[in-house]
Amino acid sequence: MIKKNSALNLPLMLCYFLMLVLASCGENKQQKEDNQVSVEEEVVEETTESSKKILFFGDSLTAGYGLELGQSFPSVIQQKIDSLGLNYAVINAGLSGETTASGKNRLDWVLEDDMDIVIIELGANDGLRGVPISETKTNLQEMIDQVQEDLPNAKIILAGMKIPPNMGPEYTSQFENLFPTLAKQENIALIPFLLEDVAGIPELNQGDGIHPTVEGQKLVAKNVWKVLKPIL
Repeated sequence: MIKKNSALNLPLMLCYFLMLVLASCGENKQQKEDNQVSVEEEVVEETTESSKKILFFGDSLTAGYGLELGQSFPSVIQQKIDSLGLNYAVINAGLSGETTASGKNRLDWVLEDDMDIVIIELGANDGLRGVPISETKTNLQEMIDQVQEDLPNAKIILAGMKIPPNMGPEYTSQFENLFPTLAKQENIALIPFLLEDVAGIPELNQGDGIHPTVEGQKLVAKNVWKVLKPIL
């Protein structure tokens, strides 16, 4: 991803504006292209010289939809890392509206040879749209396989997700169980539920009831840190 930043000429404020106005679902092609620019600019802001890199690969939750640059939970993680003097740089590759299918196609573009930890946060949009569980699992599996093949020494963390019961109890249960099952099968680390203590709490979510506020993002960062810290 950073390799392509040299081609970007959009002002940072334009990128910031675009990140705020893009919706997490139902984006058209041009909107996704514009939002991708926002993602690239955030990577530039968050990445510093370091011998080790952490890639956060996800959707609008990772991108920090609706918030200013520097307020997403990957940014909070970077601040925590810096405060402890650890030699890691965070790369935020979150893209609003991303599904596991589109993420699978984008992953090759953001992977770099020197990444040490890859955190995969995808699947929420699949669940909200009722994508077949088998399809979501296959896509996540292929992404894990690709990271293991391209970066055999990298550690992988899978972010677990839950969804409201709108799709029925069977689908909801299967969706929730998908993540721990896959993590155990692949022997990779698991964040049990990314939005633990945040989902469903109005004051910790923006007006859409889906995306965390600044305070909500801090709690999400704590959920991530519990799993990430031992690896660091």
